[in-house]
Amino acid sequence: MDSIKNRRTIRKYKAQDIPAALLNEMLETAFRAATMGNMQLYSVVVTRDAEMKAKLAPAHFNQPMVTSAPVVLTFCADFNRFSKWCRLRKAEPGYDNLLSFMNAMTDALLVTQNFCTIAEENGLGTCFLGTTIYNPHQIIDILHLPELVVPVATITVGYPDESPAQPDRLPVKGIIHEEVYHDYTPEDIDEIFAYKESLPENRQFVEINHTETLAQIFTDIRYKKADNEAMSDILKKTLKAQKFDK
Repeated sequence: MDSIKNRRTIRKYKAQDIPAALLNEMLETAFRAATMGNMQLYSVVVTRDAEMKAKLAPAHFNQPMVTSAPVVLTFCADFNRFSKWCRLRKAEPGYDNLLSFMNAMTDALLVTQNFCTIAEENGLGTCFLGTTIYNPHQIIDILHLPELVVPVATITVGYPDESPAQPDRLPVKGIIHEEVYHDYTPEDIDEIFAYKESLPENRQFVEINHTETLAQIFTDIRYKKADNEAMSDILKKTLKAQKFDK
């Protein structure tokens, strides 16, 4: 519980390798995560080679931790392995569709979170890269992912060389709904986001970016509508190319 409560994103790592035995043990333990129908619809590509990290970096907008971390893990939604098993056992799979991708993606993300918790409990630091689903086509080419395999999460992992402050979180009463979903009034929204908006660093973001509100940092600068639509189009095309198109 302590490691979960105290977790923080680590972007700077010591020049210290992670023993293969430890990494494999942590991954094997992570694979105990819940899974759809006990099918284990995921694969993990382990990247240690500096040249391979350099190839992956542009797909992650050249964030420095991709090349500086001793290990980069790409977690993939994978229906390739299970479908091949089905065909070899005289069963015709029907998993080339959106629902199957969603099931495999859920499996992969459950394993991803499991791994992060286990790694942090072992004194390692991790950083989740949301850029994986921004440029999945590039990662597919670099890692030679076959049809029915799509990268959904990337984790950099290593021994921490920093101890950043924990980021803020919304109050639990703004997230938990008892019995049914209770929609938010304007007053609820004001109360839920009051602390986040009051933080000096967030006030500074608003000032230096010349916006009126913190929300505009997200909508107008960080996660813009045009960018979201363009990357959504890439993701749709990638799912089709990887045969999750039924």
